[in-house]
Amino acid sequence: MSQDEIERQFHVQNLNARYVSTIDNDRLEDWPDYFTEDCLYRITTKEDFDEGLLLGIIYATTRNMLIDRVTSLRDANIYEAHNYRHILATPLILSDQEGILKVETNFSVIRTMHDGDSILFASGRYLDQIIGAGSALKFLERIVVTDSRKFDTLLAIPL
Repeated sequence: MSQDEIERQFHVQNLNARYVSTIDNDRLEDWPDYFTEDCLYRITTKEDFDEGLLLGIIYATTRNMLIDRVTSLRDANIYEAHNYRHILATPLILSDQEGILKVETNFSVIRTMHDGDSILFASGRYLDQIIGAGSALKFLERIVVTDSRKFDTLLAIPL
């Protein structure tokens, strides 16, 4: 692995670590900043993804849509208090073409409810298109493909 490849891998891992830290530490107002202005954020199931179905559980095509989602989470939606803790695998950089990195990262999310009960809430993989250089990387596209098509409660907080 060349020095450039090592640095690129580090920056992608750092982007993912900062992203999940923002969610896990309830700094949701910062979450949209990880995306380009025109972006795609979609949560879908493996089954729907494999069948090529485009819509998802959450579907946003701009950073403003992500900001609206956070605003509604804070001001309008009512859901039982809980938090996430992400566990990430090492990102696999699949390609680097014309300044766009295609990356796959496996994840697990443990959800802890206000009463202290914890469960494995979701597992799956992030399929990303990332642009930028060095520490200035942003998601052009993040498709969250969950292994299960069943969630035991409302999926309120982004994965």
